Amino acid sequence: MVSIGYFLACEEFGPKELVRQARMAEEAGFQRLWISDHFHPWTDAQGSSPFVWSVIGALSQVTSLPVGTAVTCPTFRMHPAIVAHAAATAAVQLEGRFTLGVGSGEALNEHVLGQHWPPPGERLERLEEAVHLIRRLHTGKRTTFRGAYYRVDEARLYTVPEEPVPISVSAFGPKATKVAARIGDAFCTASPNAELVSRYREAGGGRRPVQGGMKVCWAPSEEEGLDTAHRLWATELLPGRLPSTLTRQKDFAAAASLVPRDDVAAQMVCGPDAERYRARLREYADAGFDEVYVQQIGSRHEEFFRVWQDDILPAFHGG
Repeated sequence: MVSIGYFLACEEFGPKELVRQARMAEEAGFQRLWISDHFHPWTDAQGSSPFVWSVIGALSQVTSLPVGTAVTCPTFRMHPAIVAHAAATAAVQLEGRFTLGVGSGEALNEHVLGQHWPPPGERLERLEEAVHLIRRLHTGKRTTFRGAYYRVDEARLYTVPEEPVPISVSAFGPKATKVAARIGDAFCTASPNAELVSRYREAGGGRRPVQGGMKVCWAPSEEEGLDTAHRLWATELLPGRLPSTLTRQKDFAAAASLVPRDDVAAQMVCGPDAERYRARLREYADAGFDEVYVQQIGSRHEEFFRVWQDDILPAFHGG
């Protein structure tokens, strides 16, 4: 049976509100948490972007749920040794309930230090080397490393969890999926794509967990929910390399304005119909996903959590 978690969106909400949502998610019966890691929101309309590691520290004090980043880029804005340090501390704070989700990143967040933004092939090479280095540092042993992209000299993490931090790798295309199968402990992606899940498992992923994100907008009417989803998250449907190469919020907003409302309606369930949410979750389950993380777009979280607690989660988690 698929496990259903809640997705905390740093692009939309400040740290105190994210902590509040985490509490509500656990009380409603969600089984785990994802939290995004962004320097910038996608658009100014989303309007927020707290430092994820500070928020994770706060989450460790208010929830007993597992927490994972979805996802951290450990290759440009933050050196992999610093990500290793942050992840190890998070795992200790959460008493082993932390998963480091990683990906090759977007220029939106990673360009801020003025570095060259390389093509996808190099970004994947950097990601693979970064994961290797993070794993070495998480042993707690003194490490000197000379890689193609990264170096550390006599580095040792003194605060490390008893068990290695699991690393989940994000991928959307065939090449990245093969890398994820080779270097990760779990696989995360977005849409309920059974072919992608199969490709991951055949490439070496085996029975490792497959995780997916699912954006929804509960509202009293489908029209209101769709208005909110289209205004805040039409960026989710931008094609090709646009999401990974644009650098400015106003460019994302301009591109998102060209996304038809019907396309958003097809991808994101909006409105009050609980059966439509259940049906979308079944799509992920049927595609072979082990975990699905649901993000409520916009406000109305009290109503969202009440409906999911009463009418949706029991069908999947029992109760």
